[in-house]
Formats: sequence, structure tokens, C-alpha cells
Amino acid sequence: MVFKNHSVWRKVAMKDNGFVDWTSLPDDAMIQLFSLLNYHDRANLSATCKAWRIVGASKCLWTSLDLRGYKFNITMAVCLSPRCVNLQQVRFRGAESADAINHLNAMNLRDISGDSITDDTLTMLVSRHKDLRCIQVGPDDKVTSGSIKAIAFYCPKLKQLRLSGIKDVLADSINALANYCPNLVDIGFIDCLNVDGVALGHVLSVRFLSVAGTSNMKWDVASHVWCKLPELIGLDVSRTDISSTTVSMLLSSSRSLKVLCALNCPVLEQDITVNTVKTEGKLLLGLFSDIRNVFSDWGCSNEIMTWLKWILSHTLLRIAKSSPQNLDYFWLKQGVALFLSLLQCSQEDIPEMAASGLATCIFANEGNAIIDPGKAEAVVKNGGIPLLLDLAKSWEEGIQSAATKAISNLSADPNAAKTVSDEGGIGIFIELARSKNRQISEAATGGLWNLSVGEEHKAAITEAGGIKTLVDIISDWSSDSDGVLECSAGALANLAANKKYSTEIAIAGGVQLLATLINNCKFRGVQEQATRGLVNLAAHSVRNGPNAREAGALEALIQLTCSPHEGVRQVAAGALWHLSLTNVNREAIAAAGGVEALVTLAQSSLNASQCLQGMVAGALWGLSMSKANSIAIGREGGIPPLIVFAHSDSHDVHEVAAGALWNLAFDHSNVFWIVEEGGIPVLARLCSSSESRKARFMAALALAYICYGSRTNEFAPTGTSSENTSKSVSLDEARTTALKHIEAFILTFSDPQAFAAAVVSSSRAALDQAIERAYILETGFLRCSEAEIGRFITMLRSSSSILKAFAAFALLQFTDPQGRNAVYHASLMLDAGAVKVLRAAAASANEPVEVKIFAKIVLRNLEYHQQETLYLV
Repeated sequence: MVFKNHSVWRKVAMKDNGFVDWTSLPDDAMIQLFSLLNYHDRANLSATCKAWRIVGASKCLWTSLDLRGYKFNITMAVCLSPRCVNLQQVRFRGAESADAINHLNAMNLRDISGDSITDDTLTMLVSRHKDLRCIQVGPDDKVTSGSIKAIAFYCPKLKQLRLSGIKDVLADSINALANYCPNLVDIGFIDCLNVDGVALGHVLSVRFLSVAGTSNMKWDVASHVWCKLPELIGLDVSRTDISSTTVSMLLSSSRSLKVLCALNCPVLEQDITVNTVKTEGKLLLGLFSDIRNVFSDWGCSNEIMTWLKWILSHTLLRIAKSSPQNLDYFWLKQGVALFLSLLQCSQEDIPEMAASGLATCIFANEGNAIIDPGKAEAVVKNGGIPLLLDLAKSWEEGIQSAATKAISNLSADPNAAKTVSDEGGIGIFIELARSKNRQISEAATGGLWNLSVGEEHKAAITEAGGIKTLVDIISDWSSDSDGVLECSAGALANLAANKKYSTEIAIAGGVQLLATLINNCKFRGVQEQATRGLVNLAAHSVRNGPNAREAGALEALIQLTCSPHEGVRQVAAGALWHLSLTNVNREAIAAAGGVEALVTLAQSSLNASQCLQGMVAGALWGLSMSKANSIAIGREGGIPPLIVFAHSDSHDVHEVAAGALWNLAFDHSNVFWIVEEGGIPVLARLCSSSESRKARFMAALALAYICYGSRTNEFAPTGTSSENTSKSVSLDEARTTALKHIEAFILTFSDPQAFAAAVVSSSRAALDQAIERAYILETGFLRCSEAEIGRFITMLRSSSSILKAFAAFALLQFTDPQGRNAVYHASLMLDAGAVKVLRAAAASANEPVEVKIFAKIVLRNLEYHQQETLYLV
């Protein structure tokens, strides 16, 4: 908090020795300072010393309470009650807070505003506070017309009554208001289903009346009665089905009426004669009007303007929330400008509603999920960002929360985000994120979440202390603070996508915190974002070392594979996939029960989304790179679901499933289960018809392993199937089918004319021409173990010319000079004596042309890698 008179107070508190003794300030100065703080900060400052505890308890500091951003209950109300003797205004949100208001013992209460209140609670509230002047409740469908009677009976000094969301406002209740509340000048029955319009004509004291959003109004009868109200000067019929005829009659017949507000009235707006309505010098406001000039051009009393600004801000907010179609032109032409104008109003409630409306209207109409760039640009061009940032620094928490939410939403637009950052918004977000007001903290962390999407803002967030702040927030807030925790975890997840900031998050204890958050908070959004954070941390696990695996992170991720939310299961599987790409993580996942958990997840995901299927197949693929894990996956029943995934029409799914089955087929016992569960036809289909050449290649690799591992007529597995049964399967037919599709696959990469020329010619050009067709560039990331390379070399000696050709073809792909692991594969081959075997294959007169050409290309690749190695040395 920055105080305007800070320098003055500092001089007053300055001692001769140069030190500042703030406790020496006079009481009136301290009261002024306390008045600029929110309730939480007042309480903290009061706790520092006895003198300030006395000042902090001053009754003048507790004339109003805004409890909407806090968890307010009876216990807290009892604690506050000694300070609430002079409390005059209270705002609350939620049923628990409503019930607790009565325990404040605020006998001088004048103004209440809240929602989620019941008939009984409202009746008890008004019966204990008979000096109430203003009551604003709703939207509440639990309040009935009976409560209005209670209000009339217990609150004779009532001046303003605004209720919304009531089903029926009956005549006897309205008549009670007319009889018992002679000072009632402002009535609002907003978004009610049925309101007795005739009875409203009996409230002769009313000057301002709103029935906005009322569904079933008998306009012909009500309008004739309202025209006779002697004091009525402002009428709001926005969002109703009023007609131009009724509007014309009200304006012409009422002697006292000065302004009629009819925003978003479809029947009126569709009437082409609306522009011919005679206003008799009175103000008619609709979406067809130029509302922007009302504040400057229309002369009226402060009383009317005060009411009109409230009506405009409330109505525009309701319109923005209901997202009616075909209003984009209105928002761009004048709606955004109206909100920005209302933001500058000093009247209570109006800037808050205007900021809330602005935060809502900037979304596109399609599902309210995307910021409309045109509306965001309108806010930026009209100076809205600096204005909102100033309001975000207000000491009034309602305005602060609404303004922060608006800036947060705008930050989802790249251009607006730049302006927010340039105007110092990141620092303000970080400061407000520490607020103990839940709404403010959630809005501020949401702003950091949106800004952290852009790489250009991540550095600024980190340099301003954003990582530590976010980690502290997750640590400090309880697990039931869903919104704050989700936004904080989301911001950390975005920052963790960058290697540098991922390391800083790990150092700050973010890994442990996210893992703990996953275990303690069951809210879906929180779990998804915390898991996404661990995914991004896991993606940099090689660099971050053990930080990505420590403090229960693996256990938390594995536990989330059982989450009831598919999105959470998907993100958890994705994180385990990333982690499984390193040897140490792979074994750690297995040790923590990851194999069993992922197999169970795969078995339960046969009808799940393709995204989830792809993630769990990828995780099993990563784990299957270990021989022990490969055997365990087969033993636990992981092969049947992978075969189902391999049958998917999505190449993203069947590609990773084929990769997993390739690894699994290396083990002889898994070969049995792949054949037994119908894997051969599925792999054959992939091998011949997948649009992904990488999937076709990996399916062919799996088929080659199956052929190599099924060289006997009868083969019995060492483990158990998914149904724990043991069978003996004849593999002759499976082997024949596999070889047939492997041969067809190889021929698609063969050019008979070019290959024949390369066989008889020793020129480099002839081999280059053959090479053009032989490579599958998408497979350059694949990595084989020493045992797998050894198996391909052994296949080169096979009696099957098809397996020989495929082995040479596979080694060609694994030694592709452009491949990521080519040097590693070449080293393994040289150590295993592959050159001798390849030369024999290339020189054999009896081998098919494909064997010879592929072998020659592999030899050439090995020669290239040897030369490169010598050059580097």
C-alpha cells in the first residue's frame, strides 16, 4: 500500500537519532492510515503493539464491512462483534455468511447487500435491524413474497429495496410496502418471474422503479397505473418484452417521469417505429440510443443521474453475462466506452459493476471462452488498462477485485497483455496475489496465469518474484481454495515449460508443493494444472536431475491415473510418458507401482478419448524400453489394450501403440500374448495402410520380432495373460502372415530400376539414387538397445530373405546420418562386428536386390559416422 501522505507522516514520526518511530504518530493520523487498509491488514497492524490495537479497534473504522471475499461464519462474526457497535453497512456472499450476519450485534445497521439468503434468515435479519434504510438481496430464488412483508413490517424507515431472482412478488406484499414504508423511494424487483404491476401503483412514495428482466408483466394494465404515480421520475424496463406502444404511452401520460431506460428489449428494438416515439422532452434509453452522450449532454439532477448510472452499470453487466447474440456492434460502438466511463464514477457500487461488466463483455459470444480481439483493442485504445490498474490499487476490495479480474481476462489477449505488462501490471498482479481476499488473489493469480502464456512475459514475472509468490500462495492457501490454487498452479505450469524457469521452480520447492497439492486437493481444475506443472517439470528432468522425481511427485502422478476425471488421468499419463524417457525415471516409476497403474488405466480406457489412449500408450511405450518393465507389462495384461489402441483410426494413438508393441515383442513371452490376443492382423493392417510411415515402420518392427521369436511350431509363455490362463498357440500361420506384410512393406521403399543399377554399378551416384527412396525421415528419434541391434545383426544371417532384407532396412533407418541416435547405433554395430555381416550380405550373389542395396547403404552410413568421429577427435 502506498500512502499519499507517507512523507508527511514520516517526518512526524522521525526521532532525533534518525530512526522512525511509527508508534509516535498521533491517533488521528493512525486512524487515517488504518482507514486505507483492508480488514485483514487492519487486523495484522493492530496486532503489532498495544497502542495500535487500541487505534485499530476505533469504532469509526468499522462502519462498513465487505465480507464477499472472505470465508465468513458465526465464529468470525462473534470475534468481530465487539467492533461492530457502529457498523452501518455490510456486504456478504453465500448462505453461511448470511446466517452469520445476525451474530455481529450491529444494532445500528443501515445497509445490507448480499445473496444466497433464505426467507428465514432474511426475516430474522430485518427483525433485528429495524433501522435499515437500504436492502439489496439477490439473485435469490429462495426468497419469497413473504419476506417482503416482513421487510415492510420491520423496516419502516426503508428508503431503497432492490430484490432480484424472486419467483412471485404478490400484491399483498407490495401493498404492505405501500402501507408501512412511507419513505420508500427506490424499488427494484429485478429478474423476477411475476410482479404485480397494479399493486406497484399503490406505492405513492416511489420515485425510481425497476422491473428489469421481469418475465410476465401485464404491460397494458401496469402502465396505466404507473402513469398516475405522482413522484415517479425514473423507470427501468430493460430486458423485458415491453412494446413501443407502452413506452409511448408512459412517456406521454406520466407528468412526473423524466427518464425511461429500456435496454435490450427485443420487441421494442425490432419495432421500426421506435424512432418515431415522442419523448416529450424526456429521456428514452435503449440500445438504439447514443447513450455515451447522456452523462455530458443531458441536464438532470444528481439524484436522477445517481440512479441512472446504477441502472446502466447493472443492466449492462446483466446483458454481458447473458451473452445475447448480435450485440458485438453495440459493445464495439459504445458498450466498452460506457463501461470505461462508469469506471470513473465515484458513486459506490458503480465502478465495481462496470469493471465486472467489462471483464465479461470482452469475451467472444461462442461459449465465452475466447477474448474478442476487437473488444480488447477497444479497451486498450480508450485507455482502459491504466484506468483498471489504478482501480486495482484501490483500498476498496470490491472494486479492487473486479478491476483485477478485468485486467486478468484482458491479459488473455496478446496485444492487451503487452499493454498490461508495459503499464506495470505484472508487479501489481504479484502484489495482489498475496491478498488474503480470495477473490482478489484468484483474479491476480489468474492474470499471472494468462500472462505466463507468452514467452516474453515469463522473464518479467520471474524477475519480479513471481515464482516465489506463486509457490508461497499454494503453500499458504487451504485445499478448499480451488480458484486461487488452480490459477497459481496454472501459472507455475506455464513457467515450467521453459527450461530456465523450470529449474527455478524446482529449487523453490515447487515440485514437492505440486505433488502435495495433487494429493490434498481433489478439485479437477487444480489437479489438472498441478499435474500439467509436473509434466513440464518432467520434460526437463534430464536437466533438473532428481528434482523432477523427488518428494512424492511420482507417487502423486501414479495416484492420479485413478482420478475420476479423464482430463486429470490424461495429464498424469502424459507426465509419466515424459518421465519414462530416461533410464533412472523409468526404473523409479516401475518401483513406485507405475507399471501396474498404467496397465490398469489402459484396460479402463478402451472407450476413452483418443487423447487419453495416446497418452497411456505412450507411457507404456516409454516404460517398455526396459526389459524388466516389458515383461511386467505383458504379465500384468497390458498387451490387449495396446492392441485395441493400435486399431485406432487416429494415427497419434496407433503410432505410439505400435511403438509399445514393438518393444514388447522383443521378449519371447510377450510374442505369445500378442499373437493370442489378435495382434498380428492389427499390426499387419498398420504395416500396410497407416497414413503414418513411422507407425508402419514400427508395426513392421514388431512383426519382425514376432517372426524371429516364433521359430518353433509350439511356444508356451512364461507369464500369465490378462485372464491368467495359460495356452499353447500354433504360430506358423501368424509367422506366415507377418512375413507377407513385412515383404510388402519393404517393397514400398524399393525402386527396382534404381536398385538394379546400383547393384551392377560401383558409382556413388547410382547408390545415391537408390537412397532417395529408402529413408523414413520421421523415425530419426527412435533408439535401440544393444540387444536389439544385436538381434538385427543376427537377422542378417537368417534363412529368411524377407527377414534379412528387413533387418538391413531397419539398420539403415537407425544409422541415418540425420537421425538423433545414429552415432550411438553405429557405435553398437561396429562393436558387434556388423561390418563383416553387412559386407557378406552386400556381396552375396544369392541375396535379393533389396538385401544388397540396403546393406550397402548401411555400410556407407557406418563409414560416414567413423569419419565424423575421427574428425571430432
